[in-house]
Amino acid sequence: MKTVYTIGYEGTDIERLIETLTVVGVQAVADVRAVPLSRKKGFSKNSLRVHLENAGIKYLPMQELGDPKEGREAAKSGDYARFRTVYSAHVDQPESVAAIEKLAFTSQDQAVCLLCFERDPKTCHRYIVGERMGAFGYQMLHLFGDDPARYVRYQDKLPKRAV
Repeated sequence: MKTVYTIGYEGTDIERLIETLTVVGVQAVADVRAVPLSRKKGFSKNSLRVHLENAGIKYLPMQELGDPKEGREAAKSGDYARFRTVYSAHVDQPESVAAIEKLAFTSQDQAVCLLCFERDPKTCHRYIVGERMGAFGYQMLHLFGDDPARYVRYQDKLPKRAV
């Protein structure tokens, strides 16, 4: 089984997020936000790209996998059933299906992490993207960027990549 990582930047800063990705061995970050802007320092698209590239991590813009406004509003109001319905319909559209296929292909050769804001993956659309990648033989591993040292402590429990 292949692994696709996910991470949300809620509750962390850019330095700890980058350290987490580095410790785990992530080689590329797929930014699956519909609007890749953030009020949080370091997380808007261009700044994020620079931080990632400085750490030797590729930035993959994947706005086509972002949550539509209606889904974001449902999630923001706590209506996760509605959010899941809206996003699932979006991700089943041909453009999104093609993007997930491209993401699955890209993830064969490098460790890829899906990035969005929400800390809890179950309340974020990246979880649904990860579920769809299951059809290509992927399992998800959810990362949390607030304590990179936990991944150092448990390095032996992380998936091993074939070289």
